[in-house]
Amino acid sequence: MSAAKTIDEYIASSPAEVQPVLEAIRATVRKAAPAAEERISYGMPAFFLGRGLVYFAAFKKHIGFYPPVRDKSLKPLLSRYSGPKGNLQFPLSEPVPHALIAKIVKARIKECRAVKVAKVRS
Repeated sequence: MSAAKTIDEYIASSPAEVQPVLEAIRATVRKAAPAAEERISYGMPAFFLGRGLVYFAAFKKHIGFYPPVRDKSLKPLLSRYSGPKGNLQFPLSEPVPHALIAKIVKARIKECRAVKVAKVRS
């Protein structure tokens, strides 16, 4: 099978039981970041707001969520989902924490805006 070129293609090529989970995550991210652009990056669904905002991907037992979250206020909420290299792993055997995903996306929007402002000032 060839690599997906859109998020729709990525979701359609995922196992049937994971497709609704991926669609729900996509909807959560879209609601938290309505201006973000959808695309495939690094072979996975991604949302960009000038730069990479968040990425997610289906694995056999979990949904991977990237990039690492730098907002220290979220760290206690993320600890149980922490994976290698700071990414998050949401087990498919548990409900996906959509409220937490929305908080992560909003925190990432602030990070992206801060980087943009810093670049403008320098």
